[in-house]
Amino acid sequence: MIALIQRVSEAQVHVGSERVGAIDRGVLALIGVRRGDDAAAVERLLERLLSYRIFPDATGRMNLSLREVSGGLLLVPQFTLAADTKTGTRAGFGTAAAPAEAAQLFSLLLSRARAVYTPVSAGVFAAHMQVSLVNDGPVTFWLETP
Repeated sequence: MIALIQRVSEAQVHVGSERVGAIDRGVLALIGVRRGDDAAAVERLLERLLSYRIFPDATGRMNLSLREVSGGLLLVPQFTLAADTKTGTRAGFGTAAAPAEAAQLFSLLLSRARAVYTPVSAGVFAAHMQVSLVNDGPVTFWLETP
């Protein structure tokens, strides 16, 4: 699994005119699911999302995790992260998980996140979404599970 994470001072996601998810200070995580990903990848990615140190401590160093600052987590499914972009000028999606499998794993990630952490908000799988954010830093990292 892939997560493109951004440290944000605020973020929200809309489907049409409805706001379906929002957080204040925290992490916006765009989630891509690849072929071969499984429940173990979900657990590993969730642990990294909650414990990756991207928030500043008292000296300004990125030493604090989402858990430590009690920030929000906004999970947004984005299948294009799993695209193959190594050649050509158009992405291939043979590396992405099948839609039904990806939906199941994103749902598992969301339910597990909500079971162990709060606040957690989310976008809608397979919906056309409008995502807005204020990237704090800017700070952006690419996380993967093996």
